[in-house]
Amino acid sequence: MENEIIPYGKQHITDEDIQAVVETLTSDYLTQGPKVKEFEDDFSKYIGSKYAIAVSNGTAALHLCAMAMDVKPGDKIITTPITFAASANCVRYCGGEVVFGDIDPYTYLLDINSVEKLLEAAPAGTYSGIIPVDFAGRAVNLEEFRSLADKHGLWIIEDACHAPGGYFLDSDNKRQFCGNGNFADLAIFSFHPVKHIACGEGGMITTNDENLYKKLLALRTHGIVKDGSQYLNSVEFAGGIQDYPSWYMEMQSLGYNYRITDFQAALGSSQLKRADVGLNKRKEIAKKYFEHFENKSYILGQSSYIEGHAYHLYIIEVEDRLGLYNYLRSKNIYAQIHYIPCHLMPYYRNLGWNEGDRLHSERYYKKCISLPMYPTLSSENQNYVLSQIDEYYSK
Repeated sequence: MENEIIPYGKQHITDEDIQAVVETLTSDYLTQGPKVKEFEDDFSKYIGSKYAIAVSNGTAALHLCAMAMDVKPGDKIITTPITFAASANCVRYCGGEVVFGDIDPYTYLLDINSVEKLLEAAPAGTYSGIIPVDFAGRAVNLEEFRSLADKHGLWIIEDACHAPGGYFLDSDNKRQFCGNGNFADLAIFSFHPVKHIACGEGGMITTNDENLYKKLLALRTHGIVKDGSQYLNSVEFAGGIQDYPSWYMEMQSLGYNYRITDFQAALGSSQLKRADVGLNKRKEIAKKYFEHFENKSYILGQSSYIEGHAYHLYIIEVEDRLGLYNYLRSKNIYAQIHYIPCHLMPYYRNLGWNEGDRLHSERYYKKCISLPMYPTLSSENQNYVLSQIDEYYSK
């Protein structure tokens, strides 16, 4: 077993997935065809949102959301330092200013209290929005964030890349699934290979707002719309939809080519059919990790077992994190670190952020390590991971 590499995450491609892609590759459409809309419809039903817009990747989804919310130079947006950089970068793409809150040291999520302190300390209108992240698969309580956002006139973009199928319990003890649009204006997902649903690359935006949905459809494709009749400033010299009903198009805003292909969408739809099977397997693996580590003296913190957690990652906090990381690699266990706090990245340091600015996030980073977590992780391999961690700390 020591010769077998055990990664922190891994895609699972079945014969059904391959067949779905092959059928699309041999069809009439490779892009802008029926499989994209099919994937969007399937995903919105799975998540529970009214609308879904498939795009080329999760970062593109975030960028489009920032554009749809009209982020512009001078706007200040709050997000968490413990996330992949794209959660913050999307604001910078539009010229906005990123302000990092801190995390709750027990949940690893953006701490609503730290956000409230930022809002209360600034004049009304200073901030425009909040981008909370369902980090590692644990759902942010968006009901609470919605109440805070409404108090200060802010929008919410939910970064749910880690959490399809995850949920929190609202004040009525009802499950609120990540991305369902009941509290966030927009939500985004990623279909990178290590995520719950793999398309190679791909992303999805969900919303319950029809106007935002229509705006995003245009922004995804260069800002081009097909129905010029709804605009007063249509291209009059070229005729209009009434003259060219199957051809007419006009660019109404500056958008991007952030489309996903039909064969990626076909793979996504195929993977979505067994999403719950994979999610349940992740929960089984997480429960085993949690039970094993519950009384271990070397554990300083861990991802507590929660039924609504989607478990993209399973994280433990330990002393001598670097030593454990290198020891596991020597045993072909490729654990990972999620994440270096965004505010300490050189780019954001150059914008004025420094060590000591967000203490909980910095303390977490010094101790955290993500263990192998994917649906095809065998019980034998997980036992091997656990035994090697125990072995390291028994020395």
